[in-house]
Amino acid sequence: MNEAAITAPALDQADLEELVADVLAHAKSCGASQAEAGASLENGLTASVRLGEVDTLEYQRDRGLGVTVYFGQRKGSASSADLSQEALHATVEKACSIARFTAADEFAGLADAARMPVAIPDLDLCHPWPLAPEAAIDLATRCEAAALAVDSRIENSEGATVSTHQGLRAYGNSHGFIGSLARTHHELSCVVLGRDEQGMQRDYWYTAARDPVELEEAADVGEKAARRALQRLGSRKIGTCTAPVLFAAEIARGLLGHFLGAIRGGSQYRRASFLLDAEGQQIFPGFVTIHERPHIPKAVASAPFDAEGVATSDRQLVAGGVLQGYVLDSYAARKLGRDTTGNAGGVHNLLVSDTGQDRDGLLRAMERGLLVTELMGQGVNGVTGDYSRGAAGFWVEDGAPAYPVHEITIAGNLRDMLANLVAIGKDVDRRGAVRTGSILVERMTIAGG
Repeated sequence: MNEAAITAPALDQADLEELVADVLAHAKSCGASQAEAGASLENGLTASVRLGEVDTLEYQRDRGLGVTVYFGQRKGSASSADLSQEALHATVEKACSIARFTAADEFAGLADAARMPVAIPDLDLCHPWPLAPEAAIDLATRCEAAALAVDSRIENSEGATVSTHQGLRAYGNSHGFIGSLARTHHELSCVVLGRDEQGMQRDYWYTAARDPVELEEAADVGEKAARRALQRLGSRKIGTCTAPVLFAAEIARGLLGHFLGAIRGGSQYRRASFLLDAEGQQIFPGFVTIHERPHIPKAVASAPFDAEGVATSDRQLVAGGVLQGYVLDSYAARKLGRDTTGNAGGVHNLLVSDTGQDRDGLLRAMERGLLVTELMGQGVNGVTGDYSRGAAGFWVEDGAPAYPVHEITIAGNLRDMLANLVAIGKDVDRRGAVRTGSILVERMTIAGG
């Protein structure tokens, strides 16, 4: 972007770490055998403009601390938004009181001390953007104006929004580990509506980054949102059929999100997963490899340690289509008789292999079928793998989009869908924790009007 980022005063990490240390010391003085605490400071600005007028202007400033104590294997937790020493000591004492009345859980406790990081790498995650409200409003206004100027058929808008967020979190536990991490996240989005004689269609686009200089230009975001809405004008219903389905990159990570939900420790030890006991099994075709890379500089899901203080590290989650392991925090790992994988709080930058084609190449490979660009509803059963969601996109003929479609439902079973992937594109969307290109599924049921 042309708007230059200005360095803002850093949040005081040393003070926050000292606060955590004091809480842990007080927990010990209260008789806790183990304790952990996490403190956070958050601030941000959001400005929204609709049809050239300011719609919302919000400033956020939050702070808080949560503490968990263990008396043997009895656990108590409490939290406070007041970071004064008196309030935090009272919070610790409340957690201790709770722990004395809870039942013992043989799997409860901190992550193993040996898994704490020896050193914390600098992952370049903090790039403050002290955007004045006037500048944020101007940016959103220019973004929306660019969208409305694309075509006279873009006649309405749900608005353009600019947001900037900066946060600091410190975590520590009674193993002697205390670490802190400063992070930023900035975003610009636009949603517009187009109309023709057949009705109205809506679409959007957004850009997101840790560093504001890496955001797309405001005008480009608006124009892309408008073009996407225009492409959907004249959408039709189609008859029920069975055909290949291509998930566009911007929604394909949701498909892999269901896979991740199935291999999380909680789903496994609760025996509530369509991939139950699937470690070592062929889940995807042989061309699929998925790596976790927690230390990519500036990436959305990078972290030097997880929510339990466990050092993160590279791992191969899927190799040759075979599941290499689960996604575990320390509690789930103990329940399953395994070791934590450093995933308390989620995964850290999953990189999905591709088969070399861009989206146009995947469309040509599909020849005839459905390109899905939007999904609606929550019709996914994580236990059985049954999948049924509302969708919109484009019907493809002869390897190219023929016309837009809407009011359809796509259905299948996730286990079959993952096993029958045909190709994965190189058009990777890097805006989320899962980095994948468009995903082509061999066949699904498409229910139309």
